[in-house]
Amino acid sequence: MIVRWTALGAFVLMMTAAGIPPALAADDPPQPWTKPVPRATCGPGSRAETGLQGSSTLAERFGGATAQGFSCNMQLVGQTQGEGASWQLAWSDTCAYYDTANGTHQAHPGVVVVDVSDPAHPKPIDYIDSPTMRDPWESLHVNPGRKLLGAAEAENGTGTGNGFEIYDVSDCRHPVRKSMLQIPDSHGHAGNWTQDGMFYYITQGFRGVGGTMPIVDTADPANPKLVTTWKFEGNGRPHDTSSNADGTRMYSPQPGYFTAPVGSSSYGPEGLIILDTSDIAEHKPNPQLRTVGTLFWKDGGQSQAALPIKIGGKPFLVFTQELSSGGIGAAGRAASCAQNLPPFGFPKLIDISDETHPKEVAKIMLEVDDPSYCSMTMGEATNPAFVYDSHYCNVDNAQDARLMVCSFFEAGIRAFDIRDPYHPREVAYYKPPAQGTKDLPGSNLQKFTGSGGVTLNRTADWASSFLRILKRKDGQVEVWFTSQDNGFQVVRFTNPDVVGADLLAAKPGDDAM
Repeated sequence: MIVRWTALGAFVLMMTAAGIPPALAADDPPQPWTKPVPRATCGPGSRAETGLQGSSTLAERFGGATAQGFSCNMQLVGQTQGEGASWQLAWSDTCAYYDTANGTHQAHPGVVVVDVSDPAHPKPIDYIDSPTMRDPWESLHVNPGRKLLGAAEAENGTGTGNGFEIYDVSDCRHPVRKSMLQIPDSHGHAGNWTQDGMFYYITQGFRGVGGTMPIVDTADPANPKLVTTWKFEGNGRPHDTSSNADGTRMYSPQPGYFTAPVGSSSYGPEGLIILDTSDIAEHKPNPQLRTVGTLFWKDGGQSQAALPIKIGGKPFLVFTQELSSGGIGAAGRAASCAQNLPPFGFPKLIDISDETHPKEVAKIMLEVDDPSYCSMTMGEATNPAFVYDSHYCNVDNAQDARLMVCSFFEAGIRAFDIRDPYHPREVAYYKPPAQGTKDLPGSNLQKFTGSGGVTLNRTADWASSFLRILKRKDGQVEVWFTSQDNGFQVVRFTNPDVVGADLLAAKPGDDAM
């Protein structure tokens, strides 16, 4: 017995020294992580939360603390608040692009072009104003390989149009429109490029067309062509999308929640559908999408995004959900709590080594997601919509992911060590300051709660965008993101001795500058 365990200990040490997480190297299958992740240890200069992990307590909200914001091993470097922001952020080289809410008295409608060559002083330098770009919702994305910015006209932005636009961002400061395509019956919501940039999948909103998905051939960005509008049979619709390297797979989040009425766009099982999109990638006539594998669950709702990554050479998806399993609002959260389910949406790590049988390996839950704390968190949920829910995540290196940062609406942006996917841990967070009743007509949070400066007292901001993790030559690690009341922000990791200098160190394949 002594010899056996000594040998096992030596094996684990050897795998660790080689950079292979023990959970991936052991012979016995590791057990999935199913509880809140260990909370970050906050080093010097932090302004830590006083309540549960992720929480903004009532005392913080109404005593002025949230107006100052919170930070743990992260600090604000630069910001341009402008008129506020909507849902999405994209970037190319030293530039960022973010959408605004198309507010009724907005001075600069459209997508803001930001010069971030000096991260301490990001500057708006242009506005892309067109019907499509007046709040393209979650569809604003850049394909980095081809340096193309694409977006679909969103039903919740302008409410009527069906446009799709492509811009050349080779000169990131001066986007040039290459084309504008009208797509019959399209009311965009989200969508994304394939990794090779040859196609764009447009996912739909809530006007009775949620089960369809226009697919656009973008091989010639000056002359995009609608390939097909795919009709999903059965339940629901895809939300945001992602693909594998050659475009033969689509990872489709399937939004659902148990209180959704039959026939709604989110009725049906909540979870992941992996689709074979080979017919599209290979330009076959009458292309068909085929289901490869599915994974459904009951502990979350309104699936948002699925990001393909590798950890230790093994393929995973980072999967986010923007609601609880009971749906939106106080009634939905209460319904989840009544069934001992998390009251807010949270990310998951899903192993897709076997695409036909994807399996969950970790719940990236915060303490606020634990249903045993429902009596505390329900009182803090003063916003009738999103509260501590997740929305998007990104990693430092999709081929060798170690550091993950996610947007969590009122819980801010939060960073995690995922080198061992079965034992994730939180390492840092940043919660932008609440803006109260400040008039920000480009903020979708304000648009949701009111307009014209007469609004709900917003006791927390909504961090909802995709995020960039950028590693600089001087060793600094930045995160670019937007929150809806605070606009575009650059934050920097602090206390590397606490976070982990090895976790923050740059490696080949990282987004570096």
